[in-house]
Amino acid sequence: MRKILLAGIIVLLFSCSEKKPAVTKIAFGSCGYQDEPQPVLTLAAEKKPAAFIFLGDNIYGDTDNMDTLRNKYTRWMAQPDFKRLDSSTQLFATWDDHDYGWNDAGKWYAYKEKSKDIFMEFFKEPANSERRKHEGIYKTEYIKEGDKTIQVLLLDVRTFRNDVLLYKKGDSLPRKEYFYTPDYKPHTSADSTLLGEAQWKWLEEELKKPADLRLVCSGSQFSIEYNGYEAWANFPHEQKKMLELIKSTKANSVMFLTGDVHYAEISRLEEPGLYPIYDVTASGITSTWDFATLNKNRIEGPVMDNHFGLLTITWEKDPVIRMEVIDKYRNSRIEYTITKSQIEFK
Repeated sequence: MRKILLAGIIVLLFSCSEKKPAVTKIAFGSCGYQDEPQPVLTLAAEKKPAAFIFLGDNIYGDTDNMDTLRNKYTRWMAQPDFKRLDSSTQLFATWDDHDYGWNDAGKWYAYKEKSKDIFMEFFKEPANSERRKHEGIYKTEYIKEGDKTIQVLLLDVRTFRNDVLLYKKGDSLPRKEYFYTPDYKPHTSADSTLLGEAQWKWLEEELKKPADLRLVCSGSQFSIEYNGYEAWANFPHEQKKMLELIKSTKANSVMFLTGDVHYAEISRLEEPGLYPIYDVTASGITSTWDFATLNKNRIEGPVMDNHFGLLTITWEKDPVIRMEVIDKYRNSRIEYTITKSQIEFK
């Protein structure tokens, strides 16, 4: 009996001493007015993420006056909530239209180079950074967890983008259920672009590099259906090009983090010959919207309250990826879990 008891104690002690798998947390969000309190940034800091990713509309500049733009960054970054986040973790960022310059602006925005300089200044981009040497603000960042690598691909969906096409009364809609009037319709010309030639070449080379998880960060939503507002679906040939690039490079474990729309949701895009492309939209640091658009690819949400997004990766044999949206009341409003093997080529 003593031998059995001793053996049981040894087994118990061994099981208790087994090392727990490492965990990586990454928080993200978009769409915050610089003069409003931003308590969700404090809540994000409390989660102790390895990084916070700003996905665009980080301020609402909407100006041709660069002093105005600079002053808005200054007021935003002086906020206590921003300071708490900035002092607790590293910040990664890309932009969308309102912090780029003007609502829905693309490559013809006259002050994009000066706006870039201000962006670089406030997000403390090193003087010798490659990001400062090329046009646009696209960049790769990495988050390490032991021998695991998360590749963060910060896209620029403004600097090189053609103008969107205005929807005109009488233009056909893909679905009869529309309860609102669209702003834009999809491009049909293959020579219109969203990312531009140089950024596409950069992205192809990045997707060939080894990584355990790849987070493609875009101001515009990727995996949603056409909804009449700004999204990758307005450039369907560019959306298709992205999917084909993932296939041709055999890049495993690609997910999208997106903003812009002033609510949260998770979308899943199914493509023949490719694993599902998940898109977690976190858009509402301070902004809100009255309704969520049609989206047949939506699998979770929408969440209309202010919020931030959180990825939690548990590095088990088959890593577990939990996608969350946490609102300003600390409620986890969306929680959706997949394993890494579900977003890999078979």
